[in-house]
Amino acid sequence: KVLDASTLSFGTRVRWFAICFVAGIVCSILGTALLWLPKGIKLFAVFYTLGNIAALASTCFLMGPLKQLKTMFDPKRLIATVVMLLFFVLTLCAVFWWNKKALAVLFCILQFLAMTWYSLSYIPFAR
Repeated sequence: KVLDASTLSFGTRVRWFAICFVAGIVCSILGTALLWLPKGIKLFAVFYTLGNIAALASTCFLMGPLKQLKTMFDPKRLIATVVMLLFFVLTLCAVFWWNKKALAVLFCILQFLAMTWYSLSYIPFAR
């Protein structure tokens, strides 16, 4: 079963989790570094958003994509998930369609806060 993480060995799942998570961090840092280049706002928004998506996707290797989706859209974290995904989309809209640099930076900050809120939703009593 391709969609079931249990078909992969534990070591393989942990290895791919780490690879995806580190790639997410590297993308986010690279995006932040590119922000200071002329016209780097688009690269910043894309790399920062891709970094967050990669970090989020990394947990698919630990629990499997179907379980990941079920837990993401569980009623107790549904709002956090929707807000997080909304800011992913709004960040990209701000740079590609609206050409609003300040708005893109604001949405990236809100992306970070939404990811934090989403992550805290997995810790009992953390929200």
